[in-house]
Amino acid sequence: MIPLIGYVNKLSGRPGDTLQFKVSSTFNVPFQASLVRIRCSDPNPSGPGIREKSVDASFTGQYPSRIQKIHLGSYGIIDSARPLENLNSFTMSTTIWATTPKKGRQAIIAWGDQKSNCGVIGIEKDGLLFGEIGETHFNLSKPLHSRHWYTIWMAYDSLERTLSLGCLPLSAKHTEPTAIIKKITLEMSSQRIAAPLFFGAESRDCICSHFNGKIERPRIHNFALGKEDFPIDKNERCFADWDFSKGISSTRIMDNGTHRLNGRLVNLPARAMTGSNWTAKEMCWRHAPEQYGAIHFHDDDLHDCDWETDFSFLIPDDLSSGLYGAKLKCKDVEDIIPFVICPPKGKNVANLCLVIPTFTYVIYANHARPEFGDPWRKRAKDWDAYPWNPGDYPEYGLSTYNFHSDGSGICHSSALRPILTMRPGYFTIVDQNGSGLRHLQADTHLIDWLEEQDFSYDLISDQEVHEEGQLVLEPYRTVLTATHPEYHTKETLDAIQAYQDGGGRFVYLGGNGFYWKVAMHSEEKSVIEIRRGEGGIRAWAAEPGEYYNAFDGEYGGLWRRNGRPPQQIVGVGFSAQGTFFGSYYQRLEASFESRFYWAFKGIDDEKLGDFGLSGGGAAGFELDRADVRLGTSEKAVVLARSEGHSRDYTGDAEDFFVLVPEEQLTHMGTWPGDSIENLIRADMVFYQTANGGAVFSIGSITFCGSLPCNDYNNNISKLLCNVIERFLDPNPDFGKEV
Repeated sequence: MIPLIGYVNKLSGRPGDTLQFKVSSTFNVPFQASLVRIRCSDPNPSGPGIREKSVDASFTGQYPSRIQKIHLGSYGIIDSARPLENLNSFTMSTTIWATTPKKGRQAIIAWGDQKSNCGVIGIEKDGLLFGEIGETHFNLSKPLHSRHWYTIWMAYDSLERTLSLGCLPLSAKHTEPTAIIKKITLEMSSQRIAAPLFFGAESRDCICSHFNGKIERPRIHNFALGKEDFPIDKNERCFADWDFSKGISSTRIMDNGTHRLNGRLVNLPARAMTGSNWTAKEMCWRHAPEQYGAIHFHDDDLHDCDWETDFSFLIPDDLSSGLYGAKLKCKDVEDIIPFVICPPKGKNVANLCLVIPTFTYVIYANHARPEFGDPWRKRAKDWDAYPWNPGDYPEYGLSTYNFHSDGSGICHSSALRPILTMRPGYFTIVDQNGSGLRHLQADTHLIDWLEEQDFSYDLISDQEVHEEGQLVLEPYRTVLTATHPEYHTKETLDAIQAYQDGGGRFVYLGGNGFYWKVAMHSEEKSVIEIRRGEGGIRAWAAEPGEYYNAFDGEYGGLWRRNGRPPQQIVGVGFSAQGTFFGSYYQRLEASFESRFYWAFKGIDDEKLGDFGLSGGGAAGFELDRADVRLGTSEKAVVLARSEGHSRDYTGDAEDFFVLVPEEQLTHMGTWPGDSIENLIRADMVFYQTANGGAVFSIGSITFCGSLPCNDYNNNISKLLCNVIERFLDPNPDFGKEV
């Protein structure tokens, strides 16, 4: 276990809000907690270093250490099922699509929480379906195949005193489409079934034996069905009948039976999943919900660690906006839990605002990268960096860039758990040319630079933009993005677009931004859903028919495939991805025109950013380009363009870039009709918008890593300083020489 670790109930707040901190400590002495303001999180000895400042806080003090456990695995539960206790004869049935049938004991339907009063229908090792009541255990002889639909059942006949177990394959592929059944004699107690009732797990001292796969339409009849009764008529009246096609956007499971034995889902298994009756005629579950009556359970789902609160923090009115952390310390071990303090609602004091992309942080939370290994561990030790990596600690739940244990892509991510990747001092990549930072840590290069340049600024997160819309941005003369604002809801895009249309000035300082569409859960505010549908550079691909979000019922995937390419928002959009290598920008002719003197004042160099703490250069890793056909304003001017991105891959190439798949049509043709070489680039773009607004975009994820170089005295730093100063001017002149 990580000896000292914790999380906060929400990643941002305003004065008057209360943040709750939950901590697990393996030590036998109290841990200390204090507040720090975070300025820079780069552990690289050649960079600015870890820069934080202690701040007085009401929660400063000591707290008892205790171990708080994590319980992975999703399931459904009917907490109260008393009507079932009176059944004599019964049949329990459901339809399943198992994804790891040979992994070990997995409960599909289970009841009770004491051994003497428990029952289970499940799968044991070798993929055999089993039935179990009390001490009685029996199984079928033929294993279930992975990713095939079966109707399974267990029936007890109180008159004949027989217990039967059955399985009917619903697909002829690799299986015989005939029912397999086994019957034994069993004398049962008067109480046949006890509460609680579980779907996808069982209770044995703890919730365990989690099922991997889909479960559809569990049912209970108050009599024993026989082999000839399957498949069951969907309209047949049942004692209990859980229709998972109802309430898809919720955490509730609904019973159509007379007793209304409704239940709840734990750890958010995936809904809006295609069922055994899916015909592929409808791709949207809202149009044919009866074909999306399956829930995909996983043994490593995690929504909420549900730890007890160790201390709380009522954010005081006089605490200035910024990036803060609850610093934990016990003996020689430390942890910092970061969070954003926004200004009081409607009371900003700065004209400049930086939007912290917490949605992207959460989507990437605990990303276990494939290249992780000893080189990372060695660098972490050499740099005295944050030592814990998700590759070693998957029990905290992995990211949506990883796979579940059954090979399906992770489509939900929650902030209600320790996020190792969101820690000061954490580095993502063993970067031979720099610090290897991404996300929060890379964004602190920008925060550190703002502090160094003495800019007065506020921080808000995209949670506030999502919830409050344009009004949260409207007070600011200029709004900045961080290095990688990749994931957005319709609400955040609408707010940014409205801000620009109203005369706001917007500076996009990242790459691969505004790319994926995500949905927020209406009940569980900390959870984000991503469906990696058709197109895009993807960590995994959604199954056919599962491209629509369960949370809001809308089509997921790329914003480009939803009619809102990034070029419509910031003038540039994702064009190429490569290794974590940074090149430079070459200034174009337009940048030397007198009308852009204000941007390049004090800069004589023609190459910009051929240095940096992110890959060694300002233009790298993920690159965005302008394209009028995709929505770049016809008024936009490309001021500089990156060069030096290799397409020659030798197996150990440090610099290797590819075109994003949505731009590649065939092996000979691209969507824009241009050559691949020309499309692998970052464009630095400026254009004016309505009502005195303007947009400046740099189209590279490594840009901000160049800001601290040479003690902040460099052409990237000068350029950004010029742009922000002009954008903050109440009456700027964007078109004439000063």
